[in-house]
Amino acid sequence: MNVIISNYPEDLEVPQEYVANVTAAAQKVGELYGVENGEVSITLTNNAYIHELNRQYRGIDRPTDVLSFALNESEEPEVTGGADINVLGDLVISVERAEEQAKDFGHSVKREMAFLTVHGMLHLLGYDHMEEKERLEMEQEQRFVMEKLGIPRE
Repeated sequence: MNVIISNYPEDLEVPQEYVANVTAAAQKVGELYGVENGEVSITLTNNAYIHELNRQYRGIDRPTDVLSFALNESEEPEVTGGADINVLGDLVISVERAEEQAKDFGHSVKREMAFLTVHGMLHLLGYDHMEEKERLEMEQEQRFVMEKLGIPRE
């Protein structure tokens, strides 16, 4: 799995351990779900920028923790990066929100960043949580991946 990480705004300081953790979580999803040849772009950002994106793309006027933009969820031809690379799409994760939620939930930022990455990656693979049955399935998949990462619920 090719994982491309960027920060926005560019001067946003993100600890290297967060970057490594997010990369490992995305790669683990690729391995477990058979998309080792996949590519995902992940932007680590702050609450202000993810708030703007959430308002623009979802019509929700507040910050969120993670946004997923899948490239292959419609009837359009599959987007590839050449050489049989499956371009899954983009994730945007608010580092600020992840730190807040880790504190609120009483667990590590490492766990929260990994969880948000896994959650977003599952969305890119077609999982959703709008209906109860879908929500239960997605939660089961999230637990499965987090256990494989060695970061089960604390």
